[in-house]
Amino acid sequence: MSIIVMIIIGLIAGAIARLLVPGKDDMGWIATIVLGIVGGYVGGTLGSLVFAPHKFDFRPPVEHTFIGAIIGAIIVLLIYRFVRTKV
Repeated sequence: MSIIVMIIIGLIAGAIARLLVPGKDDMGWIATIVLGIVGGYVGGTLGSLVFAPHKFDFRPPVEHTFIGAIIGAIIVLLIYRFVRTKV
């Protein structure tokens, strides 16, 4: 997956995650991209553990990339909010 595609999917997945989770986040578009990219890795790892043969790879499976990125971004956003409120 090229870096441009990863950035675009990260931006879209991060933006959708921020829209789906209620509340206000003081994030710019770069933080939204990072949220989506990290969410893609989290969602891809969880997807490969649940649905695919259990192999660990640094790349998420292609068929789980977008939905996994959204689900992973939601998880990362909730963890970010929890940690931010505790500090």
